[in-house]
Amino acid sequence: MSESETLALARALIARPSVTPDDAGCLELIGGRLAAIGFTLERIDVAGVSNLWARRGTSRPVVCLAGHTDVVPTGPRERWTSDPFQPEFRAGRLFGRGAADMKSSLAAFVTAVERFVSAHPDHGGSIALLLTSDEEGDSIHGTIEVCRALAARGEAIDFCIVGEPTSVSRLGDMIKNGRRGSLTGKLTVKGVQGHVAYPHLAKNPIHLMAPALAELVATEWDAGDEHFPPTTWQVSNVQAGTGAGNVIPGSAEIQFNFRFAASNAPEALTTRVQEVLERHGLDYDLQWTLGGKPYLTAPGSLVQAMAAAIRDTLDVEPELSTTGGTSDGRFIAEICPQVVEFGPVNASIHKIDECIEVADIEPLSRCYQRTIENLLLDSA
Repeated sequence: MSESETLALARALIARPSVTPDDAGCLELIGGRLAAIGFTLERIDVAGVSNLWARRGTSRPVVCLAGHTDVVPTGPRERWTSDPFQPEFRAGRLFGRGAADMKSSLAAFVTAVERFVSAHPDHGGSIALLLTSDEEGDSIHGTIEVCRALAARGEAIDFCIVGEPTSVSRLGDMIKNGRRGSLTGKLTVKGVQGHVAYPHLAKNPIHLMAPALAELVATEWDAGDEHFPPTTWQVSNVQAGTGAGNVIPGSAEIQFNFRFAASNAPEALTTRVQEVLERHGLDYDLQWTLGGKPYLTAPGSLVQAMAAAIRDTLDVEPELSTTGGTSDGRFIAEICPQVVEFGPVNASIHKIDECIEVADIEPLSRCYQRTIENLLLDSA
């Protein structure tokens, strides 16, 4: 098979087993390519997490391409048709962990800017790459740290494209122009342990919390809006009991998560949950973790530039959406007014035999290049 530059780089990245938060040398490979075309490289590594801020140019606007080198664990390797870190071609697809999420996007970033710089060595504005090895893990020492460093020294980003796999049925059919917020609760309901044959001498926390849980499940938190679907509340874990069949547990714990729209506030959600728990008279502890605030980029310069690039390159009309999970876009949106996410088809991400259509890899790079052209050349 004849390989494009983008495909060859994607394969080289996939071959590096960068299970989060290990970068496994991906940033050195990418950084070498960027330095060769005039990028200034800055490593902002924190607590074992590898972060790179690379920039070419000193003026504005600043167009940033953002992504992550880390991948999720492979799962049972014996279930993979081929070694997850030995990229392999089958039936027109490239297989390997990170093929879709998101090493092909990283490769496409690099070759897009290489071609752009070759054609426009004296371009106006600046191009930057913000890359981390801590997106699939805790996300506490990665992109957020780079954003803090940039904010502290007053370095601006005007437009950011995150290379997450956003396409659904075919490359280019969806751009994410926002994401819902994520709020997690850990609820412990206290009871009194005892023998199941003497329930009057105990207090079963599972029974106590069940009516409150039913009310929370049935609650409509909001109706959504023109940009966001309705807020959802889902229980993710339930733990109680000693393992014995004849013991009433002394406590019960559930973990739950809100995915909430911009029209809702985390403080309002926490208040409503606590009102339900108090109304049902529970003795409880409740800990909250705000995983990310919602963000939204209204149609404007960046959305228009990205959509036009997709139409011109792929002859596809992209849909704007805010569905799906969180991404590092939530951190970048704190310092950048326009953030979108665009990348490969996401059907195989995090799965056994993750893959990408080989025919999508070079066009993905062309879409990124065309977007940069639309933003920097048109603004010159």
